[in-house]
Amino acid sequence: MDPIRLPSEDEIRSAYKQGEEAVIALFYTTFQAFAQRLQLLEDRLAKTSRTSSQPPSSDGLKKKPTKRGLRKPSGKKSGGQPGHEGHTLKAVAEPDQVQVHRVKCCMGCQADLAAVAADGLEKRQVFDLPPQRLVVTEHQAELKTCPHCRQANRAAFPAGVNQPVQYGPEIRAQAVYFNQYQHIPLARTCEILSEVYASPFSQATLLAVCEQVAEAVTPVDEAVRAQLVETEEPVHLDETGGRVDGRLHWLHVAGTAQLTHLEMHAKRGQLAHQDIGILPQRTGWVVRDGYRSYDQFPQARQALCNAHHLRELLFLEERYQQPWAADLSKLLLQIKQAVEDARSAGKTALPAEQILAFEQRFTELIGLGCQANPPPPPTGRRGRVKQSPARNLLDRLQKQQAAVLAFMHDFKVPFDNSLAERDLRMVKLQQKVSGCFRTEQGARNFCRIRSYISTARKNGVRILDALRKAVLGEPYYPPCLVAQPASTG
Repeated sequence: MDPIRLPSEDEIRSAYKQGEEAVIALFYTTFQAFAQRLQLLEDRLAKTSRTSSQPPSSDGLKKKPTKRGLRKPSGKKSGGQPGHEGHTLKAVAEPDQVQVHRVKCCMGCQADLAAVAADGLEKRQVFDLPPQRLVVTEHQAELKTCPHCRQANRAAFPAGVNQPVQYGPEIRAQAVYFNQYQHIPLARTCEILSEVYASPFSQATLLAVCEQVAEAVTPVDEAVRAQLVETEEPVHLDETGGRVDGRLHWLHVAGTAQLTHLEMHAKRGQLAHQDIGILPQRTGWVVRDGYRSYDQFPQARQALCNAHHLRELLFLEERYQQPWAADLSKLLLQIKQAVEDARSAGKTALPAEQILAFEQRFTELIGLGCQANPPPPPTGRRGRVKQSPARNLLDRLQKQQAAVLAFMHDFKVPFDNSLAERDLRMVKLQQKVSGCFRTEQGARNFCRIRSYISTARKNGVRILDALRKAVLGEPYYPPCLVAQPASTG
């Protein structure tokens, strides 16, 4: 942000000599720049996660929560709702151990009851873990020399047993689970494993295991990437910044309800998408935010995230008191509800007259917004004229109306881009815990493993089971992939 230049003493004297009108013009020119800068800074301070795309962590403790937000109260009490199945701990029919506690004497008269038969049993079950320790299995391969040809022979060790001393797949899967999924730093992960299993676990071993898992799941990730190009489902796209070896990088996500692909890149825009290779080849629906770099790939059918629009409209309503913004928010939510009702009724499209009415109302509200926020007059300077936040949003909504209302015309298109934001949320948590990635290789490994874990979760697979398969060299492939390679294990 460039500093505002005050008029020099010579400019002030020159205006004074020219007369009253020149002084007034100089005054308004100078203080108009101050007023615009002050408005810009106040707008920045007023924005929260409810009225912009800023993360909730940026709100801080000093910003008071606003009374209004996009989420409305449900009116339900906290806790499980009527009809909810629940997950209460229940007794099992066949416990692993049974301990019978016998009555030895009467609590009243102290008579000996050891030989008296019991009238019945009252049962209570305790669920607990046995003391944890690693089970060491020694594999011994026979060595034999053929008495006929003197050939030395050795029995084959089981697959995966290739070191004199090594950790097995179970503890290696847990190590990756704690570090890569639960975001526990290297040192603390090793401390947990050492404490729980009474066996030292080094950071070098943990890094080697993560490297092994990342390499094992790479074919899955590549298959996911290829499927995201071809799938008929809308693909959600987003990106977020992060530090790698002290430099700013961007973590890009592409995903559907069954698949996730994460990739770290030094760039945010067009060059990154070209290298990742999903968006440039895709011709189906993509759901994204208003970042203009996505516009460089018009061959894909573009749909904009309306959650972003609702937050921006809420900001304009609260900050600038413009009624059209509130009305446009209501219209978008009304269209969303109409689509949900039609889908619940088994319909695949809204009636043509209803679509026309919604579009006309949308155009009318954009017109009202443009009347309240006329474009700024030309300054005579080169470059784009700076506009108000309201005018910028109006221009975007007007220019990209088809992408804004794509969810109304095609029921496969979602209303917002929340899926991509959910896929990135845990990545931001990892950055809060660890601060940054120390190496580019570590960042790539993280992306591979997190993509694999997210894909497994979306398909209802337990994370530890998926990691165990990856450690054994037979990673999980989701059933929606077009082709799955044969196992090499």
